[in-house]
Amino acid sequence: MTVLVTGATGTVGGHTVQHLLRAGRKVRALTRDPARARLPEGVDVVAGDLTDAATLTGVFDGVTAVHLINFGQDYRPLANGQEIADLLVRAGVRRVTVLGGWEEGTLEPAIRSSTLEWTDLKPIEFMSNTLTDWGERLRTGGVIREPYGNRKSAPVHESDIGAVAAVALTEDGHAGQTYALTGPEVLTPRDKIRVLSEVTGRDLRFEELTPDQTRKEWVEEGTPPDMLLFKVFGDPPRIGRREMVDFLLRIYGTEHEVGSTPNGTVQKVTGRQARTFAQWAREHADGFRA
Repeated sequence: MTVLVTGATGTVGGHTVQHLLRAGRKVRALTRDPARARLPEGVDVVAGDLTDAATLTGVFDGVTAVHLINFGQDYRPLANGQEIADLLVRAGVRRVTVLGGWEEGTLEPAIRSSTLEWTDLKPIEFMSNTLTDWGERLRTGGVIREPYGNRKSAPVHESDIGAVAAVALTEDGHAGQTYALTGPEVLTPRDKIRVLSEVTGRDLRFEELTPDQTRKEWVEEGTPPDMLLFKVFGDPPRIGRREMVDFLLRIYGTEHEVGSTPNGTVQKVTGRQARTFAQWAREHADGFRA
């Protein structure tokens, strides 16, 4: 059984590859630039880009299961979902997992209406977002200035997402399922800063901004977090900075029950307790040190 992993050098894809290898599966990895890919020995690395179906000719041949992501390099949903689904069916692929992004695109409905055995993976919040969003600011200044410091979430470790994908791709019982994935605990930004302070040995601080202060700093003065804005809205973004910030203020200021309630799905699927934020923070502590 050969399993193909798209986004194999990405945040989740790399972990999915590792979990599949540990399970004794043959792995083929799809990446835009094989020459730059750093993947384990024994992985069959092939070139291709999900945003361009013409680059995918032959990459699914001999593959029985595929891990897909629903977005391209700019985080925007794929526009060619039907082409991808047709390629998979013609190649004889049996199972797929689809890792969703901020919004559903053309891929999910095309996969769901096909003959493929599909499983949707919907992480509520990646723990790795903490490094993407906060890493540079904490390394250089030791302070995070954001609104709504008591907003709650239950972020999931990217390795746990990969573990769920590996199980769904190789074991029965997951077809037609949509798995919202959370970590095992509820955290606020203040909680995350406390944990990061402990694991780095640094005096890291969270300073809460009012919505008006946020608009002033993030819009009028044009200060970070650009990475956060572009990750949500695409690079280049489709709307102006003020609209982006107002949208994030609405998201931050609204309580999201699904995203702030640990649901135990990781343990149900993998048989193992989901990793904590403290575990993740210890693994990535150097990313927050000056």
